[in-house]
Amino acid sequence: MSTTPETAPKRGSRLPRLARRAQLLEAAQEVFVANGYHAAAMDDIADRAGVSKPVLYQHFPGKLELYLALLDSSCDAIIASVRDALKSTEDNKLRVAATMHAFYDYVANAQGAFRLVFESDLTNETAVRERVDRVTHTCAEAVSEVISADAGLNREQSMVLAVSLVGMAQVSARYWLASDDPTLAQQQAADLVASLAWRGIRGFPRTDS
Repeated sequence: MSTTPETAPKRGSRLPRLARRAQLLEAAQEVFVANGYHAAAMDDIADRAGVSKPVLYQHFPGKLELYLALLDSSCDAIIASVRDALKSTEDNKLRVAATMHAFYDYVANAQGAFRLVFESDLTNETAVRERVDRVTHTCAEAVSEVISADAGLNREQSMVLAVSLVGMAQVSARYWLASDDPTLAQQQAADLVASLAWRGIRGFPRTDS
C-alpha cells in the first residue's frame, strides 16, 4: 500500500531502521515520480513519509543519495524480472514472450518506478546514467547468453540482437502506457511485440538442429 498523507505514520512514531528506510524510499518514489528529480524537495518527501527532515537526513545525507538508492532498487527489480523470465522456460518462443511481459508488467506497475529508470530528468548526472545504462546492459547480457548458446553467435553478435530486443520491449511498453488506448490491453500489446520479436529471432537456427 502506498504511503499517503492520510496513511503515513504519525510524526514521532518509531520504526526499526530497515522499516523506516523502506518507508522513506516509498515516499521518495511517489514524490520523484510525480515531480521529477529537480522539482522534488526533501521537505515534500519528509512530509509524505510523516517524518521530520532530520530523520530523513539520518538515513540519506542528501537528495541525490536518496534518488540513487531508489534508482538502485528500481533497476534491480526490472533486472530480476528479466532474469526470472529467461529462467521460466526452455522454450525460446516462450522466453521471448516472458521477457516482453516482464517489461510490460514493470512499466504498468501503478507505482511508476519505470519513470525513474527510463525517463529520468537527471541523466546528465554520471551516477544516474551509469545505473540507467546498467539496466539495458545487464538485461541484454542475460538475453545474449541465451541467444549465443542457442544460435552459436559470438558475444558481440548476440549482444546487438539482445540490446535490440530489450530496447523494443521497454520503448514499446512505454508507448503502450502513454497511448492509454482502452482497446489494446496490456497482455495483447505485449503478445503483439513478442510475436514481432520472435519472427526475427527465430531466423537464427538452433545449433543443435
